[in-house]
Amino acid sequence: MSLKRKIKELQKKREEVILGGGEAAIEKQAAMGKMTARERVIAIVDKDSFQEYDMFVEHEARDFDMDKKTLHGDGVIIGTGRVYGASICIYAQDFTVAGGSLGLMHARKITKIMDHAMKMRVPLIGINDSGGARVQEGVNSLAGYGEIFWRNTLASGVIPQISVILGPCAGGAVYSPALTDFVFVVENISKMFITGPEVIKTVLGEDISMEDLGGARVHCEITGNAHFFAESEAECFEQIKKLITYIPWNNNKKAKPFPAKKPKKEFKIDNIVPGDPKQPYDVRELIQAITDNSEFFEIQELWAANIVIGFGRMNGETVGFVANQPLVLAGVLDVDSSCKAARFIRYCDAFNIPIVTLVDLPGYLPGIDQEHAGVIRHGAKVLYAYSEATVPKITVIIRKAYGGGYIAMNSRHLRADFVFAWPGAEIAVMGPEGAANIIFRKEIMSAENPEEMRKQKIKEYKDKFANPYVAASKGYVDSVIEPSETRNVILHAIEVSADKVAPRPNKKHGIPPF
Repeated sequence: MSLKRKIKELQKKREEVILGGGEAAIEKQAAMGKMTARERVIAIVDKDSFQEYDMFVEHEARDFDMDKKTLHGDGVIIGTGRVYGASICIYAQDFTVAGGSLGLMHARKITKIMDHAMKMRVPLIGINDSGGARVQEGVNSLAGYGEIFWRNTLASGVIPQISVILGPCAGGAVYSPALTDFVFVVENISKMFITGPEVIKTVLGEDISMEDLGGARVHCEITGNAHFFAESEAECFEQIKKLITYIPWNNNKKAKPFPAKKPKKEFKIDNIVPGDPKQPYDVRELIQAITDNSEFFEIQELWAANIVIGFGRMNGETVGFVANQPLVLAGVLDVDSSCKAARFIRYCDAFNIPIVTLVDLPGYLPGIDQEHAGVIRHGAKVLYAYSEATVPKITVIIRKAYGGGYIAMNSRHLRADFVFAWPGAEIAVMGPEGAANIIFRKEIMSAENPEEMRKQKIKEYKDKFANPYVAASKGYVDSVIEPSETRNVILHAIEVSADKVAPRPNKKHGIPPF
């Protein structure tokens, strides 16, 4: 056979594989508002940068007439490409081929590109669109999932791992995204659940739709399993590209620097926080008042909104922000917000991203529901994460910092490198009203006018403790600053902390309150 004929044969084989499950299956995919697996990959990577591997891999199953079936590429595409000129590894399950079901060779393709990502120390993007384990392959499918989970764990904290849910992701398959760093979902397309609606109806007799059980909004607003919500696949891919600009390629590098820019003039830091400590404000505006070009890329915006996490840049460098949100539950820490903050802190620490913490909270959320939900255990995650982190850690106390909340939000006692406070900061064991009721209870009760006495004692407590100067006099606050000085003092703190060394005891690993 001549070389030309061999090339033609190769081209024909490629065309067959690219068709996946065939034109009818592709049309069905499009009718659901979904791109094909290859279209998704091409939409994420730079133009003409995708190189596919293992295109001609086929399954090896022989039972249940599987030996008579050709599954092109075994239902998954793997390869390398570039995003903004930098290399990444990527895989995408192809729902048009056997519903994207995972068999042994399908899993081996995924683990192959995962191993490549680890060797090359580049980010891994996984696009999930699968009916789950291929039942015809039995335990081989389960073994495949186990191999993927093991690699997810090994890669954690070494390379960024990004999961994109663009179809069903059910049963054991959901644990791979859960082990990765960031999960993206799309309205009306993404579905994640351990047990499907049919099983729930059989076991519990309850009718429930897939969307209500594990749709995109459910995982962004209720479970916290997803980090980014999009209305379309195109919007989702733009979110992924934006995230990639903020994070380093591996744990031995820093994120790519950008040209430094000043915050936008419309974000006037002196006008954001009300003088009345009981009045709320949007802490995101405060973040925008100090970041380059007033840009802030929020993570898990729809879940546990009483705390805000995300990335911004200061002097061109990526910074992770953790901030109480006075607009929601007065910014208290609770079960969900503690988990949200702790995981983000650990991500920043693993990937050499300085952490800036903005504090304004009355403490942990009280109540029987929180106690029974394990607020002690979950709340301790924040303490553990901050204490463990060795990256530069800078704290600014804006207003309230009471009780355990003061300690947990990166206080000096958890080894914050720098702690600053605004002049209106209130740092105390509890709020003045509650403290006065306890400390001066007898005096208030025995007074001719208890309410007037109570007001006097509240003022007395405020004057003595509800200010930043007591903590500053002990060295727990490094400096009391004007709001307008905030950006400059943070920039200086990050700069002088750049070569920070934080010795830790020699141990295999700690035991966080998981």
